Amino acid sequence: MNVHIDKLLSLKDNCAVVIGGKGKIGYPMAEALAESGARVYIASPSAKDKDKSMMKLQKRGLKVFGRLLNQSNESEIESLISSIKNEYKTPNILINSGVIRPMKKFLDDDSTAWERSMEVNAKGLFLTCRTFAKAMKNHGGGSIINIASIYGIVAPDPSIYEGTDIDTEPDYSYTKGGMIMFSKYMAAYFAQYGVRVNCIAPGGMFDNQDESFIEKYIQKVPMKRMAYPDDMKGVAVFLASSASKYITGAVIPVDGGLTII
Repeated sequence: MNVHIDKLLSLKDNCAVVIGGKGKIGYPMAEALAESGARVYIASPSAKDKDKSMMKLQKRGLKVFGRLLNQSNESEIESLISSIKNEYKTPNILINSGVIRPMKKFLDDDSTAWERSMEVNAKGLFLTCRTFAKAMKNHGGGSIINIASIYGIVAPDPSIYEGTDIDTEPDYSYTKGGMIMFSKYMAAYFAQYGVRVNCIAPGGMFDNQDESFIEKYIQKVPMKRMAYPDDMKGVAVFLASSASKYITGAVIPVDGGLTII
């Protein structure tokens, strides 16, 4: 079979849900899926059709809609899939980009903050992947893309945070590393049903951080810069589309080469 690359990368008539699609990583991915032809539902505890972020995309003629969701509530996840199915079709693309980061005191934080992280980040990952994978299994397959991090692959370097109020929370590395292995588990289990499960591991996103942090961070990056929103778009479309139909259980770092040295 010889299929033109334009068709392989097209997401026309696809139905996508981007959990955490209002965030700095999820938003450009949601935008990219819509630009490639998918109908996209951005789901989060605050996502609504009339949000400025949603209306910005809608004004461009993109099919992007907001849905309220607590990703750690199984009944809400099931209701979301059911409502989208009734409105359009069963989602065949899921991007899991929703995350909370409650450990503001880092290693000095109370254990209740850790528990809160597990309740939303770990439990939410399990419930969304399981529920969406089963729905996709029963409707011809699909693609689940979990947004991990370079800090699910390598440990943070404490020296880049010296002299700033920035750090990486201990639960963050824990959940992102676990996400990678859980994604491989799900990929193995659902491959026979046409459901692919992969991870994207972004590096640090530029967000007007402390200049000393940026300088020290980019010294560790072979490409000598931080990530920008457009850097997230191509890999999301690739993993969502038929262009990656023989790829499952993979982890793709989008980090300028930080994890290769």
